[in-house]
Amino acid sequence: MTCAAKLMWDEAVTGYDFGPGHPMDPVRLSLTMRLVESFGLDKQTTVAAAPAAGESTLRLVHTRDYIGAVRAASADPDSADPRRGLGTEDDPAFHGMHEVSALIAGQSVAAADTVWRGTHAHAVNFAGGLHHAMPDRASGFCVYNDAALAVARLLESGAERVAYVDVDVHHGDGVQTAFWNDPRVLTISLHEHPHTLFPQTGYPHETGGPDAEGAAVNVALPAGTGDDGWLRAFHAVVPELIGAFRPRVLVTQHGADTHVEDPLAHLAVSLDAQRAVAESCHELAHRYSDGRWVALGGGGYAVVDVVPRSWTHLVAVAAGEPIDPATEIPDEWRHEVYRRTRQDAPRRMTDGRTPHVRSFEDGGYDPADRLDQAVLATRRAVFPHHGLMP
Repeated sequence: MTCAAKLMWDEAVTGYDFGPGHPMDPVRLSLTMRLVESFGLDKQTTVAAAPAAGESTLRLVHTRDYIGAVRAASADPDSADPRRGLGTEDDPAFHGMHEVSALIAGQSVAAADTVWRGTHAHAVNFAGGLHHAMPDRASGFCVYNDAALAVARLLESGAERVAYVDVDVHHGDGVQTAFWNDPRVLTISLHEHPHTLFPQTGYPHETGGPDAEGAAVNVALPAGTGDDGWLRAFHAVVPELIGAFRPRVLVTQHGADTHVEDPLAHLAVSLDAQRAVAESCHELAHRYSDGRWVALGGGGYAVVDVVPRSWTHLVAVAAGEPIDPATEIPDEWRHEVYRRTRQDAPRRMTDGRTPHVRSFEDGGYDPADRLDQAVLATRRAVFPHHGLMP
């Protein structure tokens, strides 16, 4: 289907740079945009930049004191307060940190605005998805939580129900925290099990506050989970809950760090499965939310081989112009990769996999399978709150 899609992009977001050697290398953003352009997707979407989020917008999620601490560290990195998560190994302070973090947040808030107003059915900000930032502190490479801010703006604008689906390898803890006791927001996170990965949260029993039981959903996947298990878990949990919740808008976070080549995690997912989940999110938005879909980036530290291809597929899906996985990558982009990184770039938009979705209901439940155990634990914890059978 052809969709009206908006791509939020400002080259200045590449200033979100924690310094040499940090895994969050901003080259992943610029290489993604160059690949988007190489495929002509900038002509198939409306590319636009939005202003940085202002104080009042940031305060939809973050505390006044924390914003002040970020501003102070941005002006003088040596003054960063580690009690606020600033100036740490994960989140080193740097000059201009507040400005560029607010700029990324502004793109996600603008994406939410454009979808809610109906200007475009879909909006993408692959520079966003910084889902670990808490109301009062930085965490996990994230300063301002643009994903939570996008959801908060939708609520402020009148959306009665918003669903947030997070398929980053790490638990979407900051977004869950922001809406823990808000029944208007359904947060669903599929992530590597907290026993083996940061932030050590996201257990199935984390289901929401006293006024929002069942509004937080967590699927804790065993380390080593590959395409079939990842897709099985997604389809065993997400579509039924989205169908029961009926969100006015679907917000999704597409961290590419589930990939088998990612250096910071332990799942074994392919680019092809990541593309399949993006297509599923697109379909769910059209089925249940009148097509209103805000898609964000997230983690991803294989910055040449994986991230640009994964997020280019995401943009293409949102534009209604999906790229055939067998498509060869333009030489101009491969040359740019070598010029920028001295690495050889991948040649095709595929890992050569053909993901298969094995239905949880039709495929049977195997009590000895750790993936099936994880799925059933989540379904038992939250499905009854939505009138669904586990």
